[in-house]
Amino acid sequence: MRLLRMAVAGLVLGLPVLAGCGASDPAPAASTAAPAPASPAATAGTFPVTVQAGNGAVTVAARPSRVVSLSPSATEMLFAVGAGPQVVAVDDQSTFPAEAPKTDLSGYKPNAEAIIATKPDLVVLANDTGGIVAALGKVGVPVLLEPAAVKLDDSYDQMTDLGAATGNTAKAQEAVTAMRQRIDTLTAAAPKDKKLTFYHELDSTPYSVTSTTFIGQIYGLFGLVNIADEAPDPAGGYPKLSGEFVVKADPDLVFLADTKCCGQNKETLAKRPGWGGLSAIAKDQVVLLDDDIASRWGPRVADLIETVGAAVAKAAA
Repeated sequence: MRLLRMAVAGLVLGLPVLAGCGASDPAPAASTAAPAPASPAATAGTFPVTVQAGNGAVTVAARPSRVVSLSPSATEMLFAVGAGPQVVAVDDQSTFPAEAPKTDLSGYKPNAEAIIATKPDLVVLANDTGGIVAALGKVGVPVLLEPAAVKLDDSYDQMTDLGAATGNTAKAQEAVTAMRQRIDTLTAAAPKDKKLTFYHELDSTPYSVTSTTFIGQIYGLFGLVNIADEAPDPAGGYPKLSGEFVVKADPDLVFLADTKCCGQNKETLAKRPGWGGLSAIAKDQVVLLDDDIASRWGPRVADLIETVGAAVAKAAA
């Protein structure tokens, strides 16, 4: 199995790689600050445009026609903002949408020569691994570094950035507005008066997430109480919990983000020592998530929120 699972949006540097789980973006670089809003020129959709990304002010001289994405989240965003026809190559972990031109390019170990061979006029990355931004800059390739989001506004800002940089400003604004409205509707409709507890599992080790992370904040939209917030060692928001800790907390809801990678479900949980008596198992409140959707910060975050909302409504009924 691949050593991934750095993969939840906002994962900090220094966390050990979690074994065995699904495809997602590389861990972010040291800077995870939200990108600044696009410049007035970018907002107008004209070229050249200058976009404020994680690597500073990036000027794109003309509307790009050969975009390369080495970030699964960015790939999803590019297609959502209407730049799909401009994308000529995506990394080996970009599994959505199906029409994305997937290659063997890696966002984890980017190879400058291989990227340059695709003749890109814009490259989008989530992490500056091995000095790849500088390497591409030496040959005049514009690079947008769009690191892991730490809050929903980061996702909206990055979609706006990508729309501006690709000449799809209006479509990006429409996509962001639709995403905001859908999320607002879903969270407004969900019951929040009952303080339900939950456990989110990244892998069966088990690693989890606290409320300070991007995914943890998603659950916070529903007023859920995160058992991982009481972990002895928060580990930068991604604590490794003991089985005994989870059993003692006995969460009302269990969300599994290791279904595709690690084959986890209600039945496998019940076989773990002591876990068979969990309330979430007895009440059929173990929720199977799509690993990829649960580890990215693109437009499908709204799908994740819909899944969480439905589970909360069922548990609160």
